[in-house]
Amino acid sequence: MFGLIGIKDIIDILIVATLLFYIYKIMKESGTLSIFLGVLAFIIVWFVASVFLKMELTGRILDKFMNIGLLILVILFQDQIKRFLVEIGSHQRWRFVHNLFRRRQTDEKPQASWILPIVYACLNMSKSKTGALIVIKGVVPLDSYEKSGDIIDAEVNGRLIENIFFKNSPLHDGAMIVAGGRIKAAGCILPVSHDSNVPRQLGLRHRSALGISQSTDAMAIIVSEETGNISVACGGKLSLRLSSTDLEARINQFVSGNTDK
Repeated sequence: MFGLIGIKDIIDILIVATLLFYIYKIMKESGTLSIFLGVLAFIIVWFVASVFLKMELTGRILDKFMNIGLLILVILFQDQIKRFLVEIGSHQRWRFVHNLFRRRQTDEKPQASWILPIVYACLNMSKSKTGALIVIKGVVPLDSYEKSGDIIDAEVNGRLIENIFFKNSPLHDGAMIVAGGRIKAAGCILPVSHDSNVPRQLGLRHRSALGISQSTDAMAIIVSEETGNISVACGGKLSLRLSSTDLEARINQFVSGNTDK
């Protein structure tokens, strides 16, 4: 039996195993694992009844459900499907290919010229316990999120960032989006994560930061209004209570395409 297994079969098994691993990971992190297991159990029952036991009546009924099952799954798991595609498209190998195409572009500023103002602004806001949510674009476009706020399109400036998140500012409660070394928009609305593993003491900013990192390959920086702690969400994971040095390293690592996702 094992002598009949070739390289093509091994590759086939590895592909299926990888797909199942990513699906399981995404479902677990999004809190929909029980639904996925229920769907999987239904498919197993359908397969056993139709193929092995040849139960005609049960098989026909389950066949009807299977015919519309794909549409139901797409509607039911649309957020998870989107995240699954983002995970594949934003993988490090694809990011490397993307970087090759934009290597000749000269419109992006040197890292230190816009990363340090963000770090210093976050440090100042941390000391004054000013809440902030800053999103740094990866490869996936953020146009729809930018349009949900006010377009700014200005150079990254520490004072401007602190003014945007000043407690009496109308843009204070939204997110600021940075792309290509420029502040693209502020007061933006982000998708909220419903991950049940997020600590209860974390508020809407942390859940929104986690949500955008799950929906896209962007990095989100959070300054807590309650504690002043600086946190980062990237690749659907939260890193809490970072120092300014850690923050600078994380941003540099993300921009250079070496973020571990």
